[in-house]
Amino acid sequence: MRRAVAAFLIAFAPCAARAETQTVEVDNQWVRATRIVLEPHEGLGTGDFPDTIVVYLTDTGETKYFPAGTCAIDNPSNRPLETILIELKPGAPRPPSPPITRDPVKLDPKYHTVDFENDRVRVLRTVLEPHIKSPPHQHPAYVVVYLTDLHTTMAISDGRVVDNVRRKGEVAWRDAMQHSTENVGSQRASEIQIELKP
Repeated sequence: MRRAVAAFLIAFAPCAARAETQTVEVDNQWVRATRIVLEPHEGLGTGDFPDTIVVYLTDTGETKYFPAGTCAIDNPSNRPLETILIELKPGAPRPPSPPITRDPVKLDPKYHTVDFENDRVRVLRTVLEPHIKSPPHQHPAYVVVYLTDLHTTMAISDGRVVDNVRRKGEVAWRDAMQHSTENVGSQRASEIQIELKP
């Protein structure tokens, strides 16, 4: 399966296809996040893309960065593939963010790791075991992709506590924030955060 996924990793583009193949999850002035679901051996053709981050929901939630260019989607495997494509809109201003002084990777490196980083984004992987609480930390504006079903609470710096129940594969946009997160569920909670550099 690793070989089939690798072939898919280097090929993607949104073109006309059956309606259920593509669903826009987030669309704002900075990013467009689209869910792509392909049946075995299904392809969508070619198209031009801006810089794009891909989160592979099939298998382990791998992430990959593709610079702007022309690509084609093809699923050469024998099973369905599902991905989230996060396109970075060309010419968009940097999203507003206060200075980041409480970096989760430095404060809590056991549970917050960096998949990759470049001049536009930092892609974090957060994995919290049941009943683990992260220390208060900050993020610039980001897209979050949930890799597992989870139930967490977020204690926001303004005093609010947000109950966060999510299903595997959900996608959300978050403005810059400071918060702590606690996994109040009974299963490991795993997510990808695509931070946009301010």
